[in-house]
Amino acid sequence: MVNTMESKSRKESILIKYAIFSRLLVLLLTLLWRSLLQPYDTSAALNPPCLYHKEDPPPLLVANAASRSLENSIVWDSVYFLRITECGYEYEQTYAFLPLLPFFISILSRTVFAPLVPLIGLRAVMVLSGYIVSNLAFVFAAIYLFRVSVIILKDTEASFRASIIFCFNPASIFYSAIYTESLYALFSIGGVYHLLSGTSNVAVLWFALSGCARSNGVLNAGYICFQTMHQAYEALYQKRRIYLAIQVLVAGFLRCVCICLPFVAFQAYGYYNICHGHTLDEMRPWCKGRIPLLYNFIQSHYWGVGFLKYFQFKQLPNFLLASPILSLAVCSIMSYMKSRPELFISLGFQATEKEKRSAARLYSLNDAVETSVKSSTNEGNRDIRQRKPSKKDVTVTKAASESSSPEKSGYFSADVFPFIVHLGLMTTTAFFIMHVQVATRFLSASPPLYWFASNLIASPKHNKWGYLIRSYCAAYILLGTLLFSNFYPFT
Repeated sequence: MVNTMESKSRKESILIKYAIFSRLLVLLLTLLWRSLLQPYDTSAALNPPCLYHKEDPPPLLVANAASRSLENSIVWDSVYFLRITECGYEYEQTYAFLPLLPFFISILSRTVFAPLVPLIGLRAVMVLSGYIVSNLAFVFAAIYLFRVSVIILKDTEASFRASIIFCFNPASIFYSAIYTESLYALFSIGGVYHLLSGTSNVAVLWFALSGCARSNGVLNAGYICFQTMHQAYEALYQKRRIYLAIQVLVAGFLRCVCICLPFVAFQAYGYYNICHGHTLDEMRPWCKGRIPLLYNFIQSHYWGVGFLKYFQFKQLPNFLLASPILSLAVCSIMSYMKSRPELFISLGFQATEKEKRSAARLYSLNDAVETSVKSSTNEGNRDIRQRKPSKKDVTVTKAASESSSPEKSGYFSADVFPFIVHLGLMTTTAFFIMHVQVATRFLSASPPLYWFASNLIASPKHNKWGYLIRSYCAAYILLGTLLFSNFYPFT
């Protein structure tokens, strides 16, 4: 046990070095391409006065090489995030960008890096703060991915390989830019870690924060739903404890509500700012809907996002750009489905008893029972401790265990199943609804991709696939730093 812990700590220390090195590599490549090529669009450095803060004194303007270099590095969505940080939500389309990243940038630029404002100006300080937030969050996301992988895969080497692949993933440029990918990865993967560690309430907080970074953070409630479903089943049908089953269901429901609440609150905030106080004729179309969901309207109206809307011949290059990540996702799902078809048919209920009692805590009711025992009366406690399983219970459990599929480990263990379902939902959304080229970064925080890639690389039968995965990551890091940093379309 001691040797195992030392091995994990050693691997984690090495992983931190790789994560930092990968960020420095991306930064170096970005600087290289910026120095060799002229950006396609140079208007990002323009910064008109805030729309709603005209009475405030104008920010201090400083023009030197450092400030110009930082401000000229702002590209694509980074422009929106920095504008929101400085001026708030001025226009309807800006509500597509959730507030967590601007909040962290604002905190850092007004506290830790505030002394730099007289030297390089407020906007340049905000840019610097954004880069610090994204890159620091990425390093911690890599650490949490390793810890989650160790719990799920139960293989330190495979977990380390998966985490290294994540450090050099094909969407690497977005994890170093002023984008939400790093924060989303940190809070979604960190939330999973806390869920697997048994601290469900902390996991809910982290999942809720992931929903403050990206809208798809609300899908992390699916992990709570999966756990709740299995725990409630065990309480009701195996332990015959109706009250405990109700307790588990209510707790799961409240946790899911808490995860979705920040996103819903932000939609309400947008409704209040845009729709409140206007007559029916003055209201925007979405304000009049039965469910006035601002986010969906913005995505559809301003960016043309919708079911099959991107299925056009002229978008073929974008489908080709996204094809590697979509292929990897589909192969990982199909490979798992082929190995464990019974889990898909039964929604995980045909996992073996040993798998259900694994350290991942996704199927077992152990924690819920312990919590219930502590909160029960002394008489109830004695009854639970003293009650012995009947022969019928033992027979049923044994029969269920024997009828279940053989236990599998690593990527094909039952603990991976909810992650596969989550990945499947994300992949379907990326392919049929979103701008398909965004799939590269949209799916890049999904752990099963790296677990599957790690499994392929380690397999002697799949040497060429390991080479392809490495080449794919290297090519997209080079391509991403070249195109994205110079304001050319990438993903």
